[in-house]
Amino acid sequence: MRPDRPDTPWALLLVLCGTIFLEGIDVAMLAVAIPSIRADLDLSTGTAAWVMSAYILGYAGFTLLGGRAADLLGRRRMFLIWLTVFMVFSGLGGFATEGWMMIVARFVTGVSAAFMTPAAMSIITTSYEEGPQRNRALLIFAGTAAGGFSLGMVIGGLLTQLGWRWVFFAPVLLAGALLVAALRLLPRTGAAAERPEKTADGFDLPGAAAAAGSMLLLAAGVVRLEHGVSGWPLTAGAFAAGLLLVYVFVAVERRSPAPLVRLAIFRRASMVRADLGALLFVGSFFGFQFMATLYLQELRGWSSLETSFALMLMGLDAVLAPTLTPLLVNRFGNMRVVLGGFVAAIAAYGLFLPVSDDWSFGMMTPTLLLTSVAFALAYGPLAIAATDGVAPREQGLASGLLYTATQFGSAIGISAVTAVYGLASATGADGALGAFRAALVVPVVMVVLGLVITATGLGRGQPRASQSPDVLDSTRRPTAPASAAAGEVATSGD
Repeated sequence: MRPDRPDTPWALLLVLCGTIFLEGIDVAMLAVAIPSIRADLDLSTGTAAWVMSAYILGYAGFTLLGGRAADLLGRRRMFLIWLTVFMVFSGLGGFATEGWMMIVARFVTGVSAAFMTPAAMSIITTSYEEGPQRNRALLIFAGTAAGGFSLGMVIGGLLTQLGWRWVFFAPVLLAGALLVAALRLLPRTGAAAERPEKTADGFDLPGAAAAAGSMLLLAAGVVRLEHGVSGWPLTAGAFAAGLLLVYVFVAVERRSPAPLVRLAIFRRASMVRADLGALLFVGSFFGFQFMATLYLQELRGWSSLETSFALMLMGLDAVLAPTLTPLLVNRFGNMRVVLGGFVAAIAAYGLFLPVSDDWSFGMMTPTLLLTSVAFALAYGPLAIAATDGVAPREQGLASGLLYTATQFGSAIGISAVTAVYGLASATGADGALGAFRAALVVPVVMVVLGLVITATGLGRGQPRASQSPDVLDSTRRPTAPASAAAGEVATSGD
């Protein structure tokens, strides 16, 4: 396909959205299949937990490095290489016969996602002109991610009925199709100006090692929170070692002639607020989804497939994000829409707090619908706020910071609700239902904190967009900068 073809923006966006859909569906399908995997491979509870945690550790530990590598080594190169690695190790997971094989496969799959996803997002942010055009592309990207997660729960339930190994083989087929399309659609030109630091001063290997080590240790500490007070010395040790490496990382970056992370980027208050908001919002969502799944399956006795179809209501944001949200952003600005998302999330989780063991599905429906509305309003605009105004050469870094925040958020959300549920169960005050209610307070607290943090940015540089959000209409010719960007994609060459 020629870069100047008018349908190039849509075709390019389709491939990049396919990547984030792949990542979302992969995680969701495994979450549904893990009980069958545990039973078939005779895994212990701890090993089964590590099958899930290994992906989070790999993703959270290397996302920052992955985002910066896209800037320094080339977005196209990083995208294609790590999409291939994702495909290979997802397939290897399907052939696992021992717990350790599964854990290694999931860890490497998480690492590959840590490099692939920021590269995909930074290709978007450097391919579409800043403003309504980029905003709509990012909102479609975010909606596709949510759609992948929601649809993945249903597909995972169906594939698990055929055999859990199909949960690993299905992403291989999708990744292969995306790889073929990406090789054709991602141009090789326009990358030399994106790598000045590497060509002048080399790659910051000490900074990269310190960043990866600190993120891995901090992520491990977060994952261990689910154990509560049990084994607290290991948890505290992981956090202490991680923070020590953060100090080492900052010291290295201050002295490096070509730092992996230009520390001055953290002076962008809007970016920091967006990243913290995303951490808390995504963490609350995953914490709530985890507890809702346990409630339906363990307390109510629903099957995994029934649970998947019920929670699919939360996937309506895949429709709302690319349709309604751009109109609201265009009318009210990012931060007001984000705040609306947080308010909707507070209402959604708050309505679920008095849950009982005989609630009908109709009584759960308002929470599930409000959750989808909240995600549609908050997630995409937070991604926009996290990358707005960042120089093209640092878009990969900004994307990496955002995805680092969301991965830590998901780990914190799940670990926190698990820890509270365990502690409440140990007291035995109100039985299992009381433990569920106690754990469901965690998502409410997280979104309230997120609302407070993001509200501080209200009215600061939030002008309304003057253009229609329908800026990717292929019947219009893009403006000169956008047309050039869509053609060259500002990616690296091979």
